[in-house]
Amino acid sequence: MAITAADVSKLRKMTGAGMMDCKKALAEADGDFDKAVDLIRKKGQAVANKRADRDATEGVVLAKVTADNKKGAIVVLNCETDFVAKNESFIALADSILDLAIASDAKTLEEVKELQLNGIAVKDVITEQIGVIGEKLDLPYFDVVNADTVVAYIHPGNKLATLVGLNQAGIDTQIGKDVAMQVAAMNPVSVDRDSVPQEIVEKELEIAKEQTRQEGKPENMVDKIAQGRLAKFFKESTLLDQVFVKDGKISIREYLQQTNKDLTVTEFKRYSLNN
Repeated sequence: MAITAADVSKLRKMTGAGMMDCKKALAEADGDFDKAVDLIRKKGQAVANKRADRDATEGVVLAKVTADNKKGAIVVLNCETDFVAKNESFIALADSILDLAIASDAKTLEEVKELQLNGIAVKDVITEQIGVIGEKLDLPYFDVVNADTVVAYIHPGNKLATLVGLNQAGIDTQIGKDVAMQVAAMNPVSVDRDSVPQEIVEKELEIAKEQTRQEGKPENMVDKIAQGRLAKFFKESTLLDQVFVKDGKISIREYLQQTNKDLTVTEFKRYSLNN
């Protein structure tokens, strides 16, 4: 298939690889972006590992927790331009949808869309606002976290938000915020290595083996070296094993254990418009 300049530019933005490398990868992958990204990573040409949670353009990402800190939710409201995204009434609309969802104990995006906001279904309110604002609006994402303590963090600018669940109540707010900010900054793939989806483990192992072979290492050493690289991936990409960005000398697991040896993260959610 024909590879367009727009396709090449999109892949370059996703990986940080050079234009020609992106073009070659897309051609080899017959235009399949996921396969092209894997090809680039295997060749060691990717300079960034960006994991886009969802397709999104402009808009706001908001997160909030209940008064008892037992439940939190994230909602995303998209629009076409940054001008609208910064409009107070647009942000207020997203905030009202989030408040309604939490108050109604909604658990899914479809449930949120059917909720009544001032007597009108949320999905119809959004349609109505399209006519008022003159831009396409969309509600693409909603998720919740329930735990003994839930902490929300919204990065300045409303483009990224996180929720973190902890397994103990009465935790110092700053500790929860530190972990929520870690999730925002470092974009982990899971809480720990045991919770990494098997398909991700297999893909990382395959990439590690291919990189090792391309470096000319003996075949009988490939598996051992690849396992070492997989261990490095776990350390860099799982929340509890990541180096605490505010310290640099301890992991998130060690940071939490300084408060209580049994304190840990049960789950987290992260959404960014800029991934």
